[in-house]
Amino acid sequence: MSERHPIIAITGSSGAGTSSVTRTFEQIFRREGVTAAVIEGDSFHRYDRKEMRERQAEAEKAGDKHFSHFGPDNNLFPELETLFRDYSETGTGKRRKYLHDPVEAAPYGQDPGTFTPWEELPEGTDMLFYEGLHGAVVTPQVDIARYPDLLIGVVPVINLEWIQKLWRDKNVRGYSTEAVTDTILRRMPDYVNYIVPQFGRTHVNFQRVPAVDTSNPFIARDIPSSSESICVIRFSNPKGIDFPYLLGMIDRSWMSRANTIVVPGGKMELAMQLIFTPFIWRMMERRRRALGAL
Repeated sequence: MSERHPIIAITGSSGAGTSSVTRTFEQIFRREGVTAAVIEGDSFHRYDRKEMRERQAEAEKAGDKHFSHFGPDNNLFPELETLFRDYSETGTGKRRKYLHDPVEAAPYGQDPGTFTPWEELPEGTDMLFYEGLHGAVVTPQVDIARYPDLLIGVVPVINLEWIQKLWRDKNVRGYSTEAVTDTILRRMPDYVNYIVPQFGRTHVNFQRVPAVDTSNPFIARDIPSSSESICVIRFSNPKGIDFPYLLGMIDRSWMSRANTIVVPGGKMELAMQLIFTPFIWRMMERRRRALGAL
């Protein structure tokens, strides 16, 4: 953790909905005049799209049925830890981009599914903002979770997570149901060992829970809407959280435990604005004091 160079990390598995949290923070940063160095978790995959497919085919021939993007073998965990450490100490570090589609790739003159070259972070940023799979990973070799000042987990209940992934991969990426199901099964050991444990290290978790039948996610025709869901928000340390204020500001919200507030699904982004804006205020104030003391 660092007062001069704070880090915010959003962690969640593929299809979990971390992008909606990122949009909320972009709005807060813009409104509060915060300049953030943005890091995309996909940029710390070890292999580009073509090589990943080749490696997966080789793994399957060798009998490895659990080759996935979730585990340490296919990610640059040491490099991500180095970035977090360097930024927390000096406000510097290296990043690159993963170009997901032709629109992202066009300005770089590269193929989709490739990485841009590594580059230095821009100078003069106020904080680092990471969104991806591994913002709170801990292994025998690395401890990425110790660096962020604010760790946020985005964790739909598992059937909803699968519905969101199935819908995105089928409708946006053109995959078949069978192909997406195979990916889910292949990732399961790494999901259990490397994704799930992170949510016990986060400071705040957002878990969307559908209020409609999702018992068979593989035949669902659409994603349950926000109005068909509730959002469970759990704080690891509720000290300093003004729950009466949140309950008063968010209609039909309620407390399920001393550290947990439940809000209507359609109010999740409002809850994020109300919860995280004071966090940003405090981070920026500590940063100003720390820099002023130099």
